[in-house]
Amino acid sequence: MTDEAQWQAGNEKYLSAALSWLRLRLERLTPAESAHAQSPVQERETSQVEPALPSFLDRFLKRPTAEPLPDVRALPPAGPAAIGDQQIAQAAADVSAAEAMNPPPALHILGERLGLSRFERQVLLLCAAIELDTRIAPQCARAQDDPARPYPTFALALALFDEPAWDVLSPERPLRYWRLIEINQSGAQPLTTSPLRADEHIVNFLKGLNYLDDRLALFVTALDMEPINLPPSQQSVADAIVHHVKLAAQMRTALPVVQLAGPDTSSKRLVAWHAATLLGLHLYRLPAGLLPAQTTELDTLARLWQRESTLLPIALYLDAHELDGSSPAEGQAPPIGRFLARCNALIFLNVREAWPNLERAAVTLDVATPTPAEQRAAWDEALGPSHAQEASALAGQFNLGLEDIHSITRAAKALPSKNGQTALDQTWTTCLSHTRPRLDVLAQRLEPKATWDDMVLPEAELRVLRQIAGQVGQRSKVYDEWGFRRKMNRGLGISALFAGESGTGKTMAAEVIANDLRLNLYRIDLSAVVSKYIGETEKNLRRLFDAAEDGGAILFFDEADALFGKRSEVKDSHDRYANIEINYLLQRMEAYRGLAVLATNMKSALDTAFMRRLRFTVNFAFPGPAERKLIWLKVFPPETPTANLDFDRLARHNLTGGSIHNIAVNAAFLAAQAGTPVTMALILDAARAEFRKMERTINEADFR
Repeated sequence: MTDEAQWQAGNEKYLSAALSWLRLRLERLTPAESAHAQSPVQERETSQVEPALPSFLDRFLKRPTAEPLPDVRALPPAGPAAIGDQQIAQAAADVSAAEAMNPPPALHILGERLGLSRFERQVLLLCAAIELDTRIAPQCARAQDDPARPYPTFALALALFDEPAWDVLSPERPLRYWRLIEINQSGAQPLTTSPLRADEHIVNFLKGLNYLDDRLALFVTALDMEPINLPPSQQSVADAIVHHVKLAAQMRTALPVVQLAGPDTSSKRLVAWHAATLLGLHLYRLPAGLLPAQTTELDTLARLWQRESTLLPIALYLDAHELDGSSPAEGQAPPIGRFLARCNALIFLNVREAWPNLERAAVTLDVATPTPAEQRAAWDEALGPSHAQEASALAGQFNLGLEDIHSITRAAKALPSKNGQTALDQTWTTCLSHTRPRLDVLAQRLEPKATWDDMVLPEAELRVLRQIAGQVGQRSKVYDEWGFRRKMNRGLGISALFAGESGTGKTMAAEVIANDLRLNLYRIDLSAVVSKYIGETEKNLRRLFDAAEDGGAILFFDEADALFGKRSEVKDSHDRYANIEINYLLQRMEAYRGLAVLATNMKSALDTAFMRRLRFTVNFAFPGPAERKLIWLKVFPPETPTANLDFDRLARHNLTGGSIHNIAVNAAFLAAQAGTPVTMALILDAARAEFRKMERTINEADFR
């Protein structure tokens, strides 16, 4: 027999003995039946010589009686079976013998952990007995001399047991504080005669069924995670959590709230899970948004969770990463503050930045994404020893936690293999798709199709663009293998300014770099970032930079002067908060570890502080005749039918690459509609329309 089965058998034996003892007590309390009834004359005679028994309240309050108590042996039997003290004493001895099991029975465990007195345990046993033994309900009715009351009451408990205590009725005592029993008090019915009912979950606990309360299961989910070994930088955090919890237990002080701060939610979740496992606890996650707003519902939830954490080896991971808790005590996050204040259990609070004023002792620990060296080791372990080069490339471009690395590796291995696609290609593609969802809601993803062959720029500008791509590709080697990261705490990112007129190739250059590096390219949607509400723009930018940093994405700020404009003199509150946004951008740009590209046709409008923080500046000049001819030669795909095009003549038109592209597309549609190849006449017609659109002077001689 296993230990669990042996304990279950012992617990059943204990409950059986306790219920037998309880039935004997109820039977002795039952009034005399008709077999012992007296005739009216005898009753009158007896009433003249025998005083009445004191009520349970007289006995409880120890009120003095006017006459001495009668000899119990001279009275009629107290019940139909005339239960004696010896029988009850023997039943009590059987209960004590069954209770001596190790570990003790469930009722004893519950009483010890929740601080129940002997009388409170007996009351709880009486309430639970209704569910456990069908013979108890009619005995309760007979003991109370009322067929309409086949249920336990406080009055019955006070009369039934030897050491009654009135304070068990208090809401601060364990029976009501921990919601162990429910009182169905209706109308003007006294509290002492109201029906009592044991909590369903507690009844099951007494039977040995140890599971999470169904009412809590609506809010929390179990965090069942893969047992991944933590890297040293995160293992130290888990060890610190265990130290603080054990120290609080040794000093018998309230457990502190463990605040896990940082942008990497998966790493914080993994650290909390490891710490809980080291403490022998199961971890459950509760999203902060599910906390009830109503005070009574919130208090009930906190009370139930604290009760369950006392009875079960569990801990709570309260996920508030997306909330701003800069001052929860002042009303920004009142449900969380009240929940923490009402629940003295081990709680991990997942926050972006540490929250002050939690109204409860807290320990704040920063959890960062594993270091690049630790990420490389994790990729090595996940991919295998034969993929060291692939592991280095992945660690250099993506900033991921261990849980993400292992899940991405499993997903990549499950993909069907394609011709010519290596393990690195599959894993790289999976990394890109894994990091997309968080960015897609904040920026517009561009599909990079342009290549280096499509670019038409002077050699100096092309050289700078290739240098940008090279630095992004080799940053892991320089920063980590060559030790520059140890000497730098900012400026690890790469930022570039693309300045030039509209249509000169700024967006195409960003596409070329993204295509060459095989990274996602996102154009920042100002409507999704800029908000009229104070502080919201900074929050959106923070989420944007964090998501881009993890996925190694390239951020493309088109029309950057709208966000990175010069700070103005403060004349009112609007100027002040506008300057705050620019100051935040300055700090975040310097801390960003990826590639950020700023594009503008108004370079002079940018704040000079941004210019200092930019590593590269590429000027996209208006193309000359030679560049325009090369653009015309490349603008038509090989599949497009053309006839007798004069590229020297087309290059004489003073146009940017964007305008040339528009003219080529419009000419192709004209040719498709006419059913002919693209000819000079069609191109000149499309060019005339483009000039009119730009409101430029048209010399008809140039378009004949």
